[in-house]
Amino acid sequence: MVAMPKSKKPPRIAFQGVPGAYSHLACKAARPDFEPLPCPSFEEAFEAVRSGRAALGMIPIENSLAGRVAEIHHLIPSAGLHIVGEHFQRVNHHLLAPRGATLATLRTVQSHIQALDQCRETTKKLGLKRVVGADTAGSAAEIAQANDPTRGAIASSLAGEIYGLKSLKKDLEDVAHNTTRFVVLSKKPQEADPKKGPAVTTFVFRVKNRPAALYKAMGGFATNGVNMTKLESYMQDGVFTATQFYADVEGHPSETNFAHALEELGFFSDFVKIIGVYPAHPYRFKGR
Repeated sequence: MVAMPKSKKPPRIAFQGVPGAYSHLACKAARPDFEPLPCPSFEEAFEAVRSGRAALGMIPIENSLAGRVAEIHHLIPSAGLHIVGEHFQRVNHHLLAPRGATLATLRTVQSHIQALDQCRETTKKLGLKRVVGADTAGSAAEIAQANDPTRGAIASSLAGEIYGLKSLKKDLEDVAHNTTRFVVLSKKPQEADPKKGPAVTTFVFRVKNRPAALYKAMGGFATNGVNMTKLESYMQDGVFTATQFYADVEGHPSETNFAHALEELGFFSDFVKIIGVYPAHPYRFKGR
């Protein structure tokens, strides 16, 4: 008898949350050939990539309504990982409930506080009392287990499929542009090829403690026509005079104007570290 070859397991992509979370949905959309690996915390998702348990990590960095995910801006610079891609995930909230429930039977709706806030007007019109849960998918799992026709959850359609809930109403969010930007992390750098399309470069830097140092450091990007789309500041080690900055720039360091901008940045900074040079997602240029 000839032994059949063992099927090769797909690589894994780590995300923070439980099955059915929007990060899980992002993994399936951006890397459908990877096996999603749920992790209880962001730190554990980072560690899964560092240790090799996962080849990649899918990490939310900002939302069009809620703003930045502050915890991530502190974790990424010291994580020892590289950004190799970005993904924009549209957040479509569904009102999920057990089989047999209807809009008439519902009395409460449970979800993460941000999801509840994003659906405030809609749930108010439906006359539902808001109940804060730990997260969206976890709330869906809890509602499924309770199997109470008076209790619903706000979560993704994927959470409804996983936990056997039905969607009583889709597009529950009050505004239509609710979108989360994710970055894809890897243990090894994978620098984008500038010949294959627009790139984004993410880096962190620290300016020297001198008057107008940040203004002068940023001047090089302006004079060289380099578009900086994100600049975040945060304190390091509790020292008020040592502020680190996290920046996203549209461009590749090999491009002449970008190289000149980085050179000028070096005059006014005592630390510059590139975290990733990766392909720009098409959503980035939507509406331009």
